[in-house]
Amino acid sequence: MRVLDIIDGTIVDGPGLRTSIYLAGCAHQCPGCHNPSSWDFDGGEEMSIEALVEHVRENDFDVTLSGGDPLYQLPGVIALCRRLRHDLGKNIWLYTGFTLEEISESPVLNAILDEVDTIVEGPFIESLRDPALHFRGSSNQRIIHLE
Repeated sequence: MRVLDIIDGTIVDGPGLRTSIYLAGCAHQCPGCHNPSSWDFDGGEEMSIEALVEHVRENDFDVTLSGGDPLYQLPGVIALCRRLRHDLGKNIWLYTGFTLEEISESPVLNAILDEVDTIVEGPFIESLRDPALHFRGSSNQRIIHLE
């Protein structure tokens, strides 16, 4: 998997202290994106799922996957989520520019719905930016608990 950064102990990407894993690559390229350096699919460094699982195990926080958009690395993200949830019992939040409807209707993307606890979904829309919102940047984005 192409990983841009891993930040432990963050409180802005979901409830409680979390390990946030920022993955490379995003074709949404939302105007006003807070992290346009994450758009490059060749950015960051290659990391194995095992290395990511071990990092989470050592730091023992729940996990947030962001980016970029994790769904552009779907096979690796699904494998990582399975390990984190089933082996370590971690709660997983996933940020994506896809909407729940797009994910649900896609025979490929919908596999993620069984592997994460919460999705923060929808593209960032600069004209709907609202700094008062918790865990999202624009009012069109939804926090959907799948548990």
